[in-house]
Parts: sequence; C-alpha cells; structure tokens
Amino acid sequence: LTRPMENTSYIITFFLTGFEEMDNERYFYFVSTFLGYLMILISNVLLISVIVKERSLHEPMYIFICNLACNGLYGATAFFPKVMTDLLYKVQTISRVGCLLQIYCLHTYGTCELGIIAVMAYDRYVSICKPLRYSSIMTQANICRLLVLAWGYPIVIFTVHFSLTVRLPMCESIIEKVYCDNWSVVKLSCVDITVNSIFGLFVTTALVIVPIFPIVFSYFKIWKVCIRASKEAKGKAMQTLIPHMVTLANYVITVLFELLQHRFDMSKLPHIVHVLISVQFVIIPPLLNPVVYGLRIKEIKKKIANVFQISRIMPMLLHKTDPPSLPV
Repeated sequence: LTRPMENTSYIITFFLTGFEEMDNERYFYFVSTFLGYLMILISNVLLISVIVKERSLHEPMYIFICNLACNGLYGATAFFPKVMTDLLYKVQTISRVGCLLQIYCLHTYGTCELGIIAVMAYDRYVSICKPLRYSSIMTQANICRLLVLAWGYPIVIFTVHFSLTVRLPMCESIIEKVYCDNWSVVKLSCVDITVNSIFGLFVTTALVIVPIFPIVFSYFKIWKVCIRASKEAKGKAMQTLIPHMVTLANYVITVLFELLQHRFDMSKLPHIVHVLISVQFVIIPPLLNPVVYGLRIKEIKKKIANVFQISRIMPMLLHKTDPPSLPV
C-alpha cells in the first residue's frame, strides 16, 4: 500500500539496497573502489596537467581530450566518495538533497561525455576530410562554441528534466542500487509520473540519439576518405581515429548496460554482476580514456614520458654536490 499524501513530506532519507550480499567482502570492495578512484584521479590529472602545461598541445584535439578528462573527474567524484563511505557502514542511506545532487551530477556527466565525444568526432572529420581548411574552421572562437555546445546543450536539457523530478513527492524510500539515478527516484513517487516518462523519452532522444548522428556522419566520411587514400595516409588517419572509436564504443556499451537493466528483468543475474553492470558507465570511461589517449597519441605519450624523466633527473641534480671552487 502506498503511503497517504500527507505523509510524503517525511520521506527525507533514501535507503540504498544495492550493497546487499556484500557484507562478507565489504573491505575487498572498498579497497578495489579506492584503488579505482585513485587510478582515475592520477591518470586524468596527469593528462590534464600535461595538456595545460605544454603549449605545443594547445590544439583543438588536445583541448577536447582535456575536457573529456575533466568530465571524467567530475563524474567519478560524484560517485566514488559516497560509495566508499557506504561500504564502511552496515546501513547505506542518503538524504533526499544528497540523492538529487548525485542524480544531477551523474546524469550531466553522462550526457556531457557524449557531447564531448561528438565534437571530437567533428574535429577529426575536419582534420582528415578538409585538411586545407582545418585552421580556418577550427579557430579559437569555433572551439569555444563547440565546447559551449558540448557542455551547455546537455546540461540545459537535463536541468529541465531534473526539475520535473525535484517537484515529485515521494511515498517510498528504497533504491535498489548503490547510487541514485533519476528513474529509480521517479518510480518512488506517489503521484502520476506520465509527464516524467514522456519527457524522459524526449530527453533520451535529444541527449543520446541526436549526438550519435554527427558522430556516425563524421566517422562515415572519414572511412570514405581512408578507402581512397594512400596506404601511408590511411595508416596516419586510422592512428588518430582509433582512440576516438574506442572511446565511443566504450561509452555506448556502458550506457547500454545501464539502459538495459531498466528495461529488462535481470533478477537472474548474480547480485554483484547486476551492481557492476549498473556502475560501468561511471567507472570504465574515466578509467580507460586517459589510457587510450595517453598511450595511443604519440605527442601526449612523449610529453608524459618527458615529465617522468624530469622527475627522475631532478632529485639527482639536487643531491649532486657542487664542484670545488677554484682558488682566486
């Protein structure tokens, strides 16, 4: 039975039941989560630092990669600290305000990720298909416009969608996940959620389907150019394109896992598998993206290697004794 409307104001705390069946291995999951978050912080901060510091990397492609790393840090920070804290307690709760804040951060992270991937695909399209016009098209002003579009478009649309969730009164307080997501909270409402469902379909189309079109268009055009190009040019084009394709495939697969668990019954799956599937989208992309770009793109790999060489040489120089001064 649903609670009467007059009692809905008392629902100010949610219970996260996704941690069930983890009691026996709670500390193992805590250590794994901590190490994963630490790797994400180190790799993304290193990538951002190298791109910001090295003026030779202040080009459109690297600027977009830097934004992708910043977005990865944003999403990971909205997820990992809370999960690590919950793993240390027997009962996992989150306040209504905290839950809504996590919803907003995780969903804007996910939608901005696809927006940044879309402008990166456009950048590769211009670079490979229109190389002579690249510098005139990818000007500083146009780069700023693309970044505003990549961040602003999903944030504005989701904010409207999010406002429909905030207004809902809640009758239940059980969220069967390890974090808060929009649809799980909407389902707890004791009023009609038809408007939320319909607008949710529009938001999914606008923030997932629409950005896919320029990405597919860009990759299709690049593929056509590669077919007609020489072997050397084709290899160079594919070398720059492969990291972007890996990033897109990584994102799409992890998001599909998240969407499928909302649409299909996955109760037959082991609990830990269900949990891992639900958190793929916020773990794998920020963990994999720095590895993909740091190891695949020669310029970034070279700069990172230089950073580590300097860090190894400097202590040697500092501890080196000065040569004796010559007598006057």
